[in-house]
Amino acid sequence: MEILKWKKLSSKYLVQEKWATLRVDTCELQNGAIKDDYYVLEYPNWVNAIALTEENKVIMVRQYRHPADIISLEIPGGVIDGEELPEAAIKRELLEETGYSFKSAELIATLYANPATANNVTYTYLLKGGTKTAEQHLDDHEILNVEEYTIEELKQLLAEHKIDQALHCAALFYGLMKLGL
Repeated sequence: MEILKWKKLSSKYLVQEKWATLRVDTCELQNGAIKDDYYVLEYPNWVNAIALTEENKVIMVRQYRHPADIISLEIPGGVIDGEELPEAAIKRELLEETGYSFKSAELIATLYANPATANNVTYTYLLKGGTKTAEQHLDDHEILNVEEYTIEELKQLLAEHKIDQALHCAALFYGLMKLGL
């Protein structure tokens, strides 16, 4: 059977906030059935990066994540602001979060956090040649530590399940593949 898109019959917004929007759609499925309570989370698009210093170390950030109540080791990234291009957003986020600037940036993956319930895209970049050019410039709610790891240390962290953010794990695997490691 050919997989077809659903036909959206109507939408109603239940919550519309800066960081998240919740809508409920009524849809007609491929088989003609009507699904009248399909909830969709709308988020801004995101960027994240496998960021390598000039010494070939991977820049990671460690921060508290309230919804999961965990201290999380992650790759740097954040929200794309308005009409900002993804590459400009990742360069801005890296400079703000880590104080590093990079010689090159390459898009290596476009990922969906959870396409069953959310509509946003995460653009994953591989950045190389990072040097510390500024101090951190964090948002009021951001409290994070910048850490550097060798490629071998990073592989060990992944093998030991010490990185628990799913999008970041996927990005790291794409980055390692791109680097031929």
